[in-house]
Amino acid sequence: MTKPLDWRPARLPHRQELRGRYVRLVPLDAKAHAATLYEATHGKGHDKRLWDFMFMGPFARPSEFAAWLQACARSPEPLFFAIVDKKLGPAGLASFMRINPGHGVIEIGNIFFAASLQRTRGATEAIYLLLRHAFDKLGYRRVEWKCDARNQRSRRAAERFGFRAEGIFRQHMVIKGQSRDTAWFALIDRDWPKVQAAYKAWLDPTNFGSDGRERRKLKATSRGYSPRGPARRR
Repeated sequence: MTKPLDWRPARLPHRQELRGRYVRLVPLDAKAHAATLYEATHGKGHDKRLWDFMFMGPFARPSEFAAWLQACARSPEPLFFAIVDKKLGPAGLASFMRINPGHGVIEIGNIFFAASLQRTRGATEAIYLLLRHAFDKLGYRRVEWKCDARNQRSRRAAERFGFRAEGIFRQHMVIKGQSRDTAWFALIDRDWPKVQAAYKAWLDPTNFGSDGRERRKLKATSRGYSPRGPARRR
């Protein structure tokens, strides 16, 4: 007979600011963020592939985008944050979703980075801030990442960010009139200390040269995963 977990349920996330060295995650506010985010994701130089696998978008008019953001901002779950880069301003979006405190499971989803934010320290730090908050502040045991199985960019990002691939859910959803197979990834609490150390080392300013290029790649791996390991004590 297995022993009961030495663990208590996690806490719900709330609308609050998560502050880092390069970015802040702030509660989404359509009035404050819509115009800048629309320009960043639809204007000159935007990433034309950004909306390919999103549930919504692209949007023909700024007013449609603003209305969507207003609905997102009112939502208690998913709980949306604007990613505000210290140099770029609002440049992305992310949320906590599928929140289950009783089982200690939460998902990071609805993620998009404007072209200007992609492949920057701020993009990586945004994910780190969400993970740190979920594990260290709220007490979750498992953080999930899911994406369309065809979305190779998201799948590569998940693995770079330390999530472990767990399989494909076939015919999981219908999105924009198309059948979607969903790739599932997760990071669990017993792997978090090792992954967190990798993030801290990568995000440290000394890891970047005068040209802004990284000296060492992020290796936020969870290869040490053990299916029989004990849950983290709290």
